[in-house]
Amino acid sequence: MGPWIGILAFIPLLSRLHPTMGSFHGPLLVLDGLEDSGIRLKCLSERLFSEVQVLWMDGKGRNITGNPLSTDTAGNAGSSIVLTPGSGNAVSCRIVDSLGKTSRESSIVIAAFVMILLFGIFLVLAAVYKLRNIEDLKMELVPLTLDELCKHPELSLRDQSRVVSCSATAEQLHPKPVIVSKESFSQGKHYWEVEVGAGSGWELGVLAEEIRDSLQNGGMVLPREREQVLSLGYSRGEFNIPGGWNCRPCPVLGVFLDQESHNLSFFDVEGKSLLTSLPLRFSGNLFPFFSPGSNEKGLGIRSVGV
Repeated sequence: MGPWIGILAFIPLLSRLHPTMGSFHGPLLVLDGLEDSGIRLKCLSERLFSEVQVLWMDGKGRNITGNPLSTDTAGNAGSSIVLTPGSGNAVSCRIVDSLGKTSRESSIVIAAFVMILLFGIFLVLAAVYKLRNIEDLKMELVPLTLDELCKHPELSLRDQSRVVSCSATAEQLHPKPVIVSKESFSQGKHYWEVEVGAGSGWELGVLAEEIRDSLQNGGMVLPREREQVLSLGYSRGEFNIPGGWNCRPCPVLGVFLDQESHNLSFFDVEGKSLLTSLPLRFSGNLFPFFSPGSNEKGLGIRSVGV
């Protein structure tokens, strides 16, 4: 969940000072979010990493290995751990000044029912966040029209928003036949949704204007060199992304082109979840493209307002 939650809860139940010389403010304990079946707990200090050590201990005084929040020795000291059910309900963080022999400690005690309650809250917030994420994207929804003058002869249009293959073996066709939209985008944020159904062998994404022009002269098939093509495909039960995973296809795919942040993201619209986000390494006028594969119903662009 990360930074969108922010500082969700601050519970410094017990703070102790053990000074021998000098003084400084105690550490701040923050419940940061749900992670790896546990709750991530952060210990923050106003002191620099180069000045102090950050130590974690459980309720029995045993050391716990934490993860530093930064490797920058010029930054403020901080560390985090994941507190899981069964790992004990008490934990403390100590900030130790190595030179001044001064330490500050903050402790937290979380009852079992509080852990369960927090898990429930985090799960609800996660669901709301995913819903908001998709709804926010729809603010960038743009209409697309398929260009009949820029399509492979093996593809057929059913009105200007759905393309199907005329070949029963479309999934085996290489290079893949494509159709390009009339619209292009050179800047800003743009979102569209595509009904991909349960078929296989489809591919969709964006390509550069130079590639669009070469497709018109070269038979409307995707080039083998993909420097100016960015896409997501699905074939034989697997998405064609690095480290692709086996998965049933999602019926509706959301595509978010963010030319400000230079990435192209794909969403499972019905599952309200992100599938993958790919870095966009080329610019200029970018055209959405579609290759329907073996889906009998083809690929359909959802109308704005659906």
